[in-house]
Amino acid sequence: MPAPHTSEFRSRERVTVVAESGIRTAQSFILLHGIGMGRRYWGALTDTLGQHGRVYALDLPGFGDAPEPESPLDMHELGDLIAELVERLHIANPVLVGHSMGAQVAVEAAARHPELFDRVVLISPTVNPEERVARIQALRLVQDLWGTQLRVIGYGLVYYLKAGPRWYFKTLRMMMDHRVEETMPQVTADTLVVRGTEDFLCTKEWVDRIVATIPSARLVQVPGTGHEVMMTNGKTVGGLIADHTEGKR
Repeated sequence: MPAPHTSEFRSRERVTVVAESGIRTAQSFILLHGIGMGRRYWGALTDTLGQHGRVYALDLPGFGDAPEPESPLDMHELGDLIAELVERLHIANPVLVGHSMGAQVAVEAAARHPELFDRVVLISPTVNPEERVARIQALRLVQDLWGTQLRVIGYGLVYYLKAGPRWYFKTLRMMMDHRVEETMPQVTADTLVVRGTEDFLCTKEWVDRIVATIPSARLVQVPGTGHEVMMTNGKTVGGLIADHTEGKR
């Protein structure tokens, strides 16, 4: 597959890096990364989705190759930013795909701009309200990474070093303060929730609550995988998303 076309989307002083790839069809996918990460960690998922439509993998402001704005955006502001990007770039039929913190952004975008988004995918969504404490989230992340693939850890180290601890913890505060469970009932989009069965950050009890809260949501679990399920099982997760987009079960 050809290398992605990379550009910058500017909204006021905020810069979002957009890597565009895949075939041109009536369908598009917007990939929203987790905290401290960026557009390059999607791997095989990007390639799989690129066989079904146009893929837009983002570096949100302050992450990856996107420079830091003056202050971090909260989840509501990021949701509005994604809606603005879709409208100004004329992205057709966008499916929002959010991982971890990116799932929080996807929820806000879909709830605040329902006219733009009728399909959403939440992969390993955060933050479990029963564990909304930074030190517990850190412990769960360590548990999840224990024994995982070196490639996952390598990507994490590269991106976390790029973002830097100061920016990471500023954004973490925004992420932890966000009550995503209060916004979920407002999501009218057809929603797929994807969870790895060994995910310590995103528990089965939490995703069951999500499915019960979002009016049109269903859960699919991928056996033997953790929080970074789309990195370790990109083809499988990509197939699930493609089926969801096409209305298949």
